[in-house]
Amino acid sequence: MKGLKVAALVGLCVLVLFLVGSMVMGMRGERPPELAGVEVELPERRVRVEVLNAAGIPRLAQRGTDRLRDEGFDVVFFGNARGFHPDTSLVLDRVGDPAAARAVAAVLGINQVREAPDTSLYLEVTVILGRDWAEANAERVAN
Repeated sequence: MKGLKVAALVGLCVLVLFLVGSMVMGMRGERPPELAGVEVELPERRVRVEVLNAAGIPRLAQRGTDRLRDEGFDVVFFGNARGFHPDTSLVLDRVGDPAAARAVAAVLGINQVREAPDTSLYLEVTVILGRDWAEANAERVAN
């Protein structure tokens, strides 16, 4: 009976390792074609980011999150935005680190970067994705 428990535990450990490995390999995606030749200088430390969908296009924040995570950013939250203009994408510097905000903006191809300190957030950068974001336009063309 004890041998069966040990075998079950070993099997469970192997399964967990396999799933974690699959997840890690799945996060290592190719760079999008528009960023193929672009070098983005990432800050020395992990930059915590939230990605918000202001466009009302399903899964837009998830696509932005995937792109940033592929480039090494730590997306700590993604969801829907409230109170922002749905046509315009922008990146907000939340802690006075314009280099981090510009790096996020460069990866996503967003031109607008603003300073908007908010000490109540546990992150450095907020991304607001509007209908002008390239991925949003690709979604509209596909539909």
